[in-house]
Amino acid sequence: MASGRSAVRLTERELDDFLAANLKVQVATVGPDGAPHLTTLFYTLVDGRIAFWTYRSSQKIANLRRDARISCLVEDGTEYAELRGVSIQGTARLVEELDEVRALGTRVVSAMAGGADLGELGDQIVDGQARKRVGVVVEPVKVASWDHRKMNGALPRHDNGA
Repeated sequence: MASGRSAVRLTERELDDFLAANLKVQVATVGPDGAPHLTTLFYTLVDGRIAFWTYRSSQKIANLRRDARISCLVEDGTEYAELRGVSIQGTARLVEELDEVRALGTRVVSAMAGGADLGELGDQIVDGQARKRVGVVVEPVKVASWDHRKMNGALPRHDNGA
């Protein structure tokens, strides 16, 4: 029987399902002074990799142009015994060709809308936004995952007095 960190690690299938089921990712880039720059974004998966779009003039894009290192965190759960997450360290591949940015943006916005077709108006909005944005695909170097629901003797839930 596995113990410690290996006991709570997500299987490859669990990891894929977890990333596919979530929408938000915390993204850290390296700021100009070397300090982390942290933000939260909506994402989609492209060939199993986290991908998002953001404004071309954003601090994270300026950081990634200077230093392509990126860390991402997708997490879930409220109580300790429910915590699940995936931490990815990697490099960012910038997507700047307009049609590719538009396609990525369509996927992100559709995911935000619960997978719905955006319709003509939604397509027009994405098209206008794509001209101002850059796509980012995270190329993983190191992946860590955990699912505390797999722990034996997990801590009891907190009683918040409700």
